[in-house]
Order: sequence, then C-alpha cells, then structure tokens
Amino acid sequence: MYEEFYGLSHKPFQLSPDPKFFYSSDLHKKAISYLKYGLSQQEGFIVITGAIGTGKTTIARSLLEHVEGGNVVAAQLVTTMLDPKELLEMIVLAFGLKCESNNKTSLLYTLEQYLISLHQQGKRAVLLVDEAQNLPAESVEELRMLSNFQVGNHPLFQSFLLGQDELRTIIQSPGMEQFRQRIIASCHLQPLTQEETREYIKHRLAKAGWQGDSLISFTAYSIIHAKTQGVPRMINLFMDRLMLFGFIEELKHFNVEAIDAVISEMSGELTMAVTMKKQLINPKTIVQPALQGRNNSEPLVNLLKEIIEKIRTLETKIDRLLNKN
Repeated sequence: MYEEFYGLSHKPFQLSPDPKFFYSSDLHKKAISYLKYGLSQQEGFIVITGAIGTGKTTIARSLLEHVEGGNVVAAQLVTTMLDPKELLEMIVLAFGLKCESNNKTSLLYTLEQYLISLHQQGKRAVLLVDEAQNLPAESVEELRMLSNFQVGNHPLFQSFLLGQDELRTIIQSPGMEQFRQRIIASCHLQPLTQEETREYIKHRLAKAGWQGDSLISFTAYSIIHAKTQGVPRMINLFMDRLMLFGFIEELKHFNVEAIDAVISEMSGELTMAVTMKKQLINPKTIVQPALQGRNNSEPLVNLLKEIIEKIRTLETKIDRLLNKN
C-alpha cells in the first residue's frame, strides 16, 4: 500500500524471512563464517539458537541459498512435538518421497535409498529443522542416528537445527553427550545493538529501492531500538506500521513525534484487544444478562463501535490519497 508513496519496489519490512533482505551484523558475519565451515564438512550438525525473531531462519536460508541448486538438496521441517517415528515420517515427506508402508523399517529404508541415489549423482541432503526446541530428546537422538547414513567414508545426511534457548538446554542434558560430539558448528544470535538497528533499517529500505534522504531522524532511531529491543522481527513489525502511518498522514520524514504517535496507537490497540478478549471469554458477560435482566455487553459494543469508527476514518484517508493520484 505505502510502497508507491515512498518510491519503493518491494515491501521492506515483511515478517516472513527473505534472504534478499538479509542484514549481516558483526555477530551474523561471525556466525555465518562458523556455519559455512560446518556446511563444508558435509557431516554432523549445525546448531543455531536465539530468541524469537532474532533471524535464525533467515541466516540459515541465506546460507543454503548459496549452495542449493548445486550439489545440495535441502528440505525444511517446522517441528511440533514429534516422537521419533513421526519425525522420520515428516522427513520422508519433506524430501518428497513416497513410502509403501509407514512402519519405521520401511521409512528408514526409503530414506537411505534416496540418500544413496543422491550420492551417486554427486549430491547430498541437508535438512533444516526449524523450532527444534519443540523436539523431545529422543527425537533429537533419532536425528543423530540418521547422521550415521554413509557410503564408504562419505556421510549422506547433514542437519541444521534452529531453535530458541530451550534447545541449548536439551542439547546440554546428560543423555545428549553423543549428539554434542556430532555438532560441527553452532552459534547463538543476540538482538541488534542500537547502531545495528539503525543500519538494519537503512539496509532494508535501500534493498527495497529507497533513494531519498534520511527517512528517520537520528533521535527517533534510539526510540525504535528501545521499543523493539533490537529484535529484527519486532523491528519489521514496528517499521511496517510506521510506514503505513506515514502514508496515511503523508509524511516523508519520521521524527520523534511520529514514532511516539505510532507507539501510542499500537499500545492502544493492544489494550483494546486484551479488553475484548476478557469480555468474550468471561462467563459472567454471557450469563448475567439472562439471569439479571440487564445488558452487560455494553462495554464490548462500545469497543466494537470504536474499532469501526477507526476503520472508517482510515478508509476515508486512503480514499483521499488515492483520489489525488
């Protein structure tokens, strides 16, 4: 919506990971160096941990993008609580394989034959396991067993494990010593510093085609960093909302007042959403009108009216801007 207003060719702050917009902080550069080494070893495990939204998936995809299409066949798996057999079934499906039976022996045989066929073609398989902190310890151990597949001295299977801090706890547990010995490279991603947050925003704007002067005042950057705590996903969420606000208000530069206005707007919506949720799930709100002959839904109705009014105001502003063009 706001891309044309700011002369952009792409949306710069989408939430889904996109290697085209990858920003390499000092920590990310160090992490990628370790991970490239791990990938070059063609065996074992590469582990990436960090809080939600710190860029684990983006850094892994950015790395794989440089090797896919050559001798690497990659598959991605976003895990839930999968037991070892369920995990094996999902891996077989992730590589697009068909198995006549879903018993474990058949699944292992199907996967092994596929890996051998890749090796004969001069290729190898890499599995990207996202949200790996949700895997039970026995399923992580199953992945270790799969890393035993090899032809002669050539390993056939390598895994990336991406997860939140809980994954480190699982790996450090007493029964995971053999798994730890298979880890070739690992890194833990931290949030961006204030300076990195500023460079991250500038980088993504430039990648999206921004060619104007500084869009955001220097002081405003410090507020954005404080609001988002330097977490890339939170930065994207806030910046996307800020640019929508700028489009509606016809702003070509964001100062502290604009930042504060968006913070206030987003905070108000969060409060409203929490209030509405309480109204909807509170049994008294549903039961009392029938029992007491009075309408306790009035606060909820007023909240809905306020939301509708905000939507109408937004639509009016958008129509006015579109009619100008």
